[in-house]
This record gives sequence, C-alpha cells and structure tokens, in this order.
Amino acid sequence: MGKCVTAVRRMMAEAVGLELPEPQLVGAARVLVTELARPDVLRGLITELAGGEGDPAACARRSYRHVLGFEKLLLIDGGPRQTLRLHVWHPTGGSADREDIHNHRSPLASYVVRGRLRMELYERSVGTGITTTAYRETLSDNGTDWLLTPRGPARLSLTHTAQYAAGASYALPAHTLHRAWCDPGDSAITLFLETGSGRLVHTDVFSPSTHHPATVRKVAFTEEAYLTALASLTTSLETVRNNTAVAGPLTPSTPGTGN
Repeated sequence: MGKCVTAVRRMMAEAVGLELPEPQLVGAARVLVTELARPDVLRGLITELAGGEGDPAACARRSYRHVLGFEKLLLIDGGPRQTLRLHVWHPTGGSADREDIHNHRSPLASYVVRGRLRMELYERSVGTGITTTAYRETLSDNGTDWLLTPRGPARLSLTHTAQYAAGASYALPAHTLHRAWCDPGDSAITLFLETGSGRLVHTDVFSPSTHHPATVRKVAFTEEAYLTALASLTTSLETVRNNTAVAGPLTPSTPGTGN
C-alpha cells in the first residue's frame, strides 16, 4: 500500500477512530478533514489512488453519481467509524436544481477544495416556513438502491445560510437538516469525511416534490472510470491553492460549525 494511503488511514484512525461523544467527534472530524485537504496531502493521496494503490475495484463499486446531485468518489474506507470521499459538484441551473433538504446517518465534516459551496440549514416547524413532502430514505438489502418512503407533508424553517469558498470547512451532527449546492456556472470539489460507529438506519429527506420515485438505483463507476476520474482530478488539484475562507453570517442557533 502506498505511503500516502497508509498515512491517511493512520491519521483517520487516530483522530476519529475512537468512541467519542458527538460534539467532540464533530470537532475532531473538522480538524482532521482540514489537515487531509492540505494540497500536498490530498494530491499525494489522489495520485497514489489513481495509480491503483488501495483497492480501486472495491472503491469503484461504492462510487457513483449521488441522487442529491454530485459525483461521489470513495477514497478511503476506514471501516464503520470513518469514510473519506471526494464530492465533485456540477453547476446547477438555479434553485430548482438544488438538492433536497436532508440529514445524514452519522456526523460529518467537509472541506471546500475548489470552487464555492452554498448551504442552508433548516429545522422542523409548525405553521411557518416552507412546505415540503417528507420521505424516509433507507437502503435496499444489497445496498444498490435508495428506497424513499413518503411520510406526508412537513414544514421547515430556514435557520442559517452560508457560503464557503476554497479553504473553508464545516462540520455537522448527524441530525442536522441541510442542503448544499455549488455556484451556478461553476463546479466545486469538496473533501468529505463521515465518522461515527452508531450510524442511523435511515435519513430524513424533505422535498418540494410529491412524486419522488420509490426506488432510485445507484449506478456505480467501473474500475476504469473510477481511475480515470481520479487521474483527471490530480490535474485539477495541481492548480488548487488555499484561499481565505468566506462564510455567511452565523446565528447562535446554528447546529453545526463553520469558518
């Protein structure tokens, strides 16, 4: 196994491989993802993986275009407590193309490597806010399909907005309702770290649509396509420089942390 792959695995195990209270885990994950996103560390890791280090066949089987609108490339599978991925975001045509509001199965941290990401946080409300349809998202037994079960109408209130430029990071507890998208006309790359052993069996999804398909198939990358995507990213990352982070206004009620 390559030197960079081995070093990243060790860093992940030491920082977030232990059983920690969620607030402490969220903070540790954000510190770690910022360290892993250093240009020398990330470029070294991607270069080794693009050259076939690790287990490219297994990583390709778990890499796909996500139902929420980005390409998800698995880099390191650290077992049940930590997973490291690259998310490649493509420009949207406007608010209609933004991902659905959702939460996650476990705490997460993300670092904007390139481009700019916008985010909104929400909480459930009664009588105010936006009207959505709630869904419960689970996985099929073999893990190849997302299963969406309608749960009825729900109202959500916006609690926080922010924008994150290259060099910014954020971290969220598992339950935090949010959605993110890149700037129209521009793409973005984010390094995404998922942590924690107590993964929830489902996530909550809130959509303006009342007609989501009940089953959405994951279309995995082939090994060749996975390695090609990584090779392309090594070229893109050569131009990446850490910039001063830009974030929107924070509010005292914000459940996550950000720059």
